[in-house]
Amino acid sequence: MNNNHLVSFLFFAMLASSCSNTRFLPEGELLYTGAIVTVEGKETSKKENKALKTALGEVVRPKPNSSILGLRPKLYIYNLAGTPKKEKGWRYWLKTKVGEAPVLYSQVDLEYNKNVLQNFTENNGYFNTKTAADSTRHGKKATAEYLVKPAKQYKIRAVKFPVDSAVISSAVRNTRRRSLLKKEEGYSLNTIKEERIRIDSRLKEKGFFYFNPDYLKVQVDSTVADHQVDLIVKIKEEAPKLAEIPYKINKIIVYPNYSISSDSLKISIDTITKYNDLTIIDPENLFKPRIFDRALYFKKGDLYNRTDHNLSLNRLVNLGTFKFVKNQFKVSDTLGNYLDAYYYLTPLPKKSLRMELLAKTNSANYTGTELNLNWSNRNAFRGAELLTISAFGGVEVQVSGQNNGFNVYRVGTEANLIWPRFVSPFKLNPSSGFVPKTKATLGYEFQNRTNLYSLQTFKGSFGYLWKENERKEHLLNVTEITYASPQNITNLYHEQIANNPSLEKVVEKQLLFGPSYSYTYTNTLQTRKKNTFYYKASLDLVGNIAGLVSGANIRKGDTIKLFDVPFSQFIKIEQDFRHYLKLGKESQLASRIIAGAGFTYGNSNEMPFIKQFFIGGTNSLRAFRARSLGPGSFDGAAANTGTFLADQSGDLKLEFNTEYRTKIYGLVKGALFLDAGNIWLLNENPDKPGAKFSKKFLNELAVGVGAGLRFDFSFLILRTDLAFPLRKPYLPNGDRWVLDQISLGNSAWRKENLVFNLAIGYPF
Repeated sequence: MNNNHLVSFLFFAMLASSCSNTRFLPEGELLYTGAIVTVEGKETSKKENKALKTALGEVVRPKPNSSILGLRPKLYIYNLAGTPKKEKGWRYWLKTKVGEAPVLYSQVDLEYNKNVLQNFTENNGYFNTKTAADSTRHGKKATAEYLVKPAKQYKIRAVKFPVDSAVISSAVRNTRRRSLLKKEEGYSLNTIKEERIRIDSRLKEKGFFYFNPDYLKVQVDSTVADHQVDLIVKIKEEAPKLAEIPYKINKIIVYPNYSISSDSLKISIDTITKYNDLTIIDPENLFKPRIFDRALYFKKGDLYNRTDHNLSLNRLVNLGTFKFVKNQFKVSDTLGNYLDAYYYLTPLPKKSLRMELLAKTNSANYTGTELNLNWSNRNAFRGAELLTISAFGGVEVQVSGQNNGFNVYRVGTEANLIWPRFVSPFKLNPSSGFVPKTKATLGYEFQNRTNLYSLQTFKGSFGYLWKENERKEHLLNVTEITYASPQNITNLYHEQIANNPSLEKVVEKQLLFGPSYSYTYTNTLQTRKKNTFYYKASLDLVGNIAGLVSGANIRKGDTIKLFDVPFSQFIKIEQDFRHYLKLGKESQLASRIIAGAGFTYGNSNEMPFIKQFFIGGTNSLRAFRARSLGPGSFDGAAANTGTFLADQSGDLKLEFNTEYRTKIYGLVKGALFLDAGNIWLLNENPDKPGAKFSKKFLNELAVGVGAGLRFDFSFLILRTDLAFPLRKPYLPNGDRWVLDQISLGNSAWRKENLVFNLAIGYPF
């Protein structure tokens, strides 16, 4: 059977299976195949009719079975599974989770849908619309047909707000500047509802705690002009007096050890703590009062507003100490127009021990497992401080890379202490719903690379983390110290150093200290937006103050050592920008640009290996082995004469990735991608010809393409990518594009060029 016959056979087999879906229908039933909505408006424009048709098509119910190219595979699987004998097992899962029950024409209510279409058009200003409904049968399938004839749309002529002198009327009137109801725009019931919600939100900022949108009405006067309406905003007469009064804050009472299951509200005089404007009921003296003073925005005498209300709750939740946070406001018994604020807080268990077994991958194509043991104390010093001590051990192997067989074993420990405030001589308290944090870290790691060397690393840092809002985040490490010391360097590795002197950088003693800062902006959680972004900029200033004070200058031979180790001095900048374009409900185009540079001076003439840039691998250029590419046009594989390939590193990095993502079926998603980029050195290296950055850097970009599958199990995403290069920068100039050499049917070509990547999570 040739390829054409095979394709034809598969097509007709799928078509036959789709048609056979109808033979499983109950007697007398028809398969519902969807609705056709036709809009014929003589008084409306083509643009209006097209928009109405799209909108009306979304509101008719039910929705037909999902289909691909006219086929209904989910329905076919549902029928294929038959009737499971038990509510478990493979057949039950196939029928209920993968399959889809038939949507029957008997479920369609033509009259109901006709009324829905009528209401929708009239709610958008197309009064006096005429609608009709019918259906068409084709064998055992049926389609619903709706005809909509809208009249000319009514436009808003004027919007009128209350004019009387009442406090509530004045407050409503003062919100009109940002009204959603605009002159000359079409009448819309949804916009009127949104306007009521908007006015209520503004009133909540002005102390009107008991007001709600239902106390507003918008009268419509359609007699004022031809196809025009006046909208009159009014406060309902039945609105309660409480809703028309702005309130201030009186007492603020906090119960930091509240339990629903016990009577924790009993108060004795010796359990009451007064702290500034707060009354704290904490019989067991679990918390220092000042943490609530920092978290709560309300002060006695403040005008109630929803912003401070929500910020206070967010901060209490973000302390990470409480399982439940409940808030209640009551009218004061002693003062008119005042509210007493109550906060009921249920703590999490103070101490916990957790063990985790993780599967992990990294940018170097290493895949492995790690065991973590974590002990934590959520209120270490009665100030909601989080103390965490962890121990870990793991192994990583390179499934597809140049160093397959040289496994990595890691063990270590780390201690973190996080204060829910800025620990600083200056009084700082950012006005955000997110609690600012101070973090101190101490850590040790022992890493053994089989048959090569071992590496001990000591780390310490002290810094601040704060969020302006859910989109903007800052991380400032006032100091970050890393000391790396090699051990057990094998003869094999010494032999490799003789062949490739750059390998010696990996096992040099390293001492790094200095501040670092990163800023992150993202709006990717706003899933309704068509365009979303992620941006991260980071800056490392290592050894700068020490270098300036000591006058270190390696170029003049003035190298300064601490603990018999020359400290590093450099500036490193990196920027990561990502853009996500939503193409449909289940598809998007994701793109990323990374640019980074490291500049040494003073006490260093080379960037430390652990701080240099790398490229290639599962989360980078997927058509090239991890860390095997570059720098520049240097060919690390050709220069290698040893047992394994050295990781290639550089001082500069430029990378671009773009990926089309779409849902294929069920939990399976697919992707087509293109990656490009490279790394370079700033200085000439005689051991790496072609590695230095020059104005011809664009001619040294590597390019690769590929396709992949993503299996979304909700708790993790398993990713498989298959890629191959289109451009190899290490080939002679003029021969770098290799499109004409692509030969998927050639086993030798596949062995040399096809790269398989297995990873967890998306690459970006």
